[in-house]
Amino acid sequence: MSSVEQARAVALDVIGLTVNGEPYQLPVEPQWTLQYVLADKLGLTGTKEFCAEGACGACSVILDGRAVLSCMALAIECDGGVIETVEGIARANHPLIDAYVKYSCMQCGFCTPGFIVTAKALLDRNPDPTLDEIKEAMVGNLCRCGTYPAHLRAITEAAKVLRGVVEADSAKTPAPTLVNSAIGARAAGMAAGGTEGGE
Repeated sequence: MSSVEQARAVALDVIGLTVNGEPYQLPVEPQWTLQYVLADKLGLTGTKEFCAEGACGACSVILDGRAVLSCMALAIECDGGVIETVEGIARANHPLIDAYVKYSCMQCGFCTPGFIVTAKALLDRNPDPTLDEIKEAMVGNLCRCGTYPAHLRAITEAAKVLRGVVEADSAKTPAPTLVNSAIGARAAGMAAGGTEGGE
């Protein structure tokens, strides 16, 4: 049982959330975090718990249009919120997904969903960010594998695709090779909550 549920039993409150376009009515306890509800109650395991202190960005989601650390947000305080997770971003085939694969932005992959969500929030409010603006937006996302330069390239390219400056690689590639298919499957698995090691 999760340590979140080991706290003393209290009365449940019902909250309403719209997650990746789907409406939910969820009974929650006052101490449950948004990260816990998304991952453990809704099965959206791309929203990772790593530090549980708001220091790493792995749990990032978009709440009402801005990136938030879901490990620091109480679910009960998000009642009525509109939430977007990495699963919704992947399902929408956002250009960030192809760009992250193209530039090999993941090694272990644990931090990747948080980076993608934060980058999506940035591009939603600023479709043509400078390199410094990208760095500033991503400063709260940590990668122990040190893939930072790749993230900057991927976000820059995704912004260009969104603005129509360049064509997405997926639109230019006639048929995936075996290697590209494997990489795409790996990225899709990570976006859905897995890692190379199946975590």
